[in-house]
Amino acid sequence: MRGANELMRWLRGWPGLAFCAALGLLSVWLAGMPVLQSHGISPLTVAIVVGMLVGNTFYARIAPTVGGGVAISRQTILRLGVVLYGFRLTLQDVVRVGWVGVLIDLVMLASTFLIAYHVGTRLLKLDRTSSMLVGAGGAICGAAAVLATDPIVRGKPEQVSVAVAGVVIFGSISMFLYPLLAGLNELWHVIPGGPAQFGIYIGSSVHEVAQVVAAGRQVGPEAAGPAVIAKMVRVLMMAPFLVVLAAWVRASAARAAPAGGGAAGRAAAVPAFAFVFVGAVLFNSLGWLPLSLVASINQVGIFLLAMAMGALGLSTHFGTLRRAGGKAMLLSFVVFLWLVIGGALVNRTITLLAH
Repeated sequence: MRGANELMRWLRGWPGLAFCAALGLLSVWLAGMPVLQSHGISPLTVAIVVGMLVGNTFYARIAPTVGGGVAISRQTILRLGVVLYGFRLTLQDVVRVGWVGVLIDLVMLASTFLIAYHVGTRLLKLDRTSSMLVGAGGAICGAAAVLATDPIVRGKPEQVSVAVAGVVIFGSISMFLYPLLAGLNELWHVIPGGPAQFGIYIGSSVHEVAQVVAAGRQVGPEAAGPAVIAKMVRVLMMAPFLVVLAAWVRASAARAAPAGGGAAGRAAAVPAFAFVFVGAVLFNSLGWLPLSLVASINQVGIFLLAMAMGALGLSTHFGTLRRAGGKAMLLSFVVFLWLVIGGALVNRTITLLAH
């Protein structure tokens, strides 16, 4: 019965699904333009901008027709996109980056999220949902991590959009900053180990995959490879992060709920799509699929995430974003400072201890 109801929901939502698919295709096409591609602007970034432009102009007139499909895109399509994101990764990536790189990624993920949460909730008096979304975006893989975290913390569209905006702004700054830092590192050797180790610094501290690629290429080929691998290992950590976060949110809700209340059960189920994401990584690690098919799966995954990001943009109004954004953007700046400065200290310390 539930399956039949879900099928009917999809059938009724086809106009909205088609509309979000059009936004996703447009975003992928725009992001493929040389001027955007060279600056590491991902389809997800383009999709939320396009979605917000539409959402704040004529969307209200068509919302009754397409609203159902837009909701499906923000929920189910999002989860499918995250699962397919797993086909970008293999366990061989973990081996290539070595235990030092894995440890650096793990320390950066945990420290970035915890700093964002505590600075946001305690110092800035920001709501915990926004603090978690900003922390996830900085800690793991930018917009994709924000979207993957949203089903657990159940953020409002404007909270998610502000977190993504921080990723876009400060991640874009990173693409120009890190090549300058690489030149300084050649003089001062803050991060020992040469360009390859500096690449791990990039991969462990820059927000988006596309931004890591852009920054790594500007530093040089010896840094670009390790940067991407370190970033992919950081992305792989998204699944255990989501499981731990869901348990944390559930435990917090249980403590806050009155005895016999049921809020804990509604708070945050362990996300099944996180386990399927891991399954995709493990299956991809077997090497059974042709590289051309894996590349096509990756394209489909990005398209689905662009659909979800476009749907999010449709629900985000500029006025609400303005009211919600001040403290969250300040928190994004704090996270950015930690990623750059704290990331350098973590990379230096662990590298020196390992050798």
